[in-house]
Amino acid sequence: MRTTKQLSITLPNNMAEALKERVASGVYASESEVVRDGLRALFAREEAIETWLRTEVAAAYDELRADPSQAISSDEMRAYLTALHKQRSVAESDS
Repeated sequence: MRTTKQLSITLPNNMAEALKERVASGVYASESEVVRDGLRALFAREEAIETWLRTEVAAAYDELRADPSQAISSDEMRAYLTALHKQRSVAESDS
């Protein structure tokens, strides 16, 4: 029984060139290897996001539901992020 399936795909010119460059450089033996590696990276990223959602995000949500007093408003969050951004911008300009 065959464990692979042949597909025909269409890519934008810049992606097709990048794929061919990777094969030409010797990093990959074939265009199929490039696509398989890219799909493996995509699947790994999706799994990492799912794990983060199931663990950290779900835990934070449950924690907030248990104690709503920990919540802050969107205006408070914007002010916090603005202050953090300014602080980091100053630190970067000082270095």
